[in-house]
Amino acid sequence: MTVRRRAVYDTRFFATLYYSKDPDEKERLRRELSGRHGKYVSAVSIYEVYKLSVQTDGREAAELRVSLLEKDFRVVNVDGGIARRAAEIWCKYRVPMADAIIVATAEVLKAECVTNDPHLASIREARSRWI
Repeated sequence: MTVRRRAVYDTRFFATLYYSKDPDEKERLRRELSGRHGKYVSAVSIYEVYKLSVQTDGREAAELRVSLLEKDFRVVNVDGGIARRAAEIWCKYRVPMADAIIVATAEVLKAECVTNDPHLASIREARSRWI
C-alpha cells in the first residue's frame, strides 16, 4: 500500500483540471484527488482560481469553483512564517510572488507541491511533482 503524503495543489493544477482539452489528462488529475487525504491549497491559489474563472467563465462559475475548493481542501492562509519564507524564495529565485508563497506553504507543511509550473521546477528546495 502506498502512503500518499500531504500535498499543496498549485493554481496550474486547477487551471488544467478546469480548462484542459485533453480528457486523459483531466482524468489523471481527478484520480490524483480521489482518495487523497491531506489536500491543501494556498489562499493565493483561491485568489488566482477566482480571478481566472471570473475572467473566463463569469462570477457564478468562480463562486462555485472556489466554494468547492474551500469545501474539499484545507485552505492555508499566508501567515508571517510563510511570508518570510516566500520572501527568501523570491530573493533567491526571482519567481512570481504567488509561486514563492505556494512553495513556502508546501515547505511549512512539509508537503509536496503538485504542479507543472516551470517556475516551481526551478526551485531546488521545492518538492514538486506533476501527474
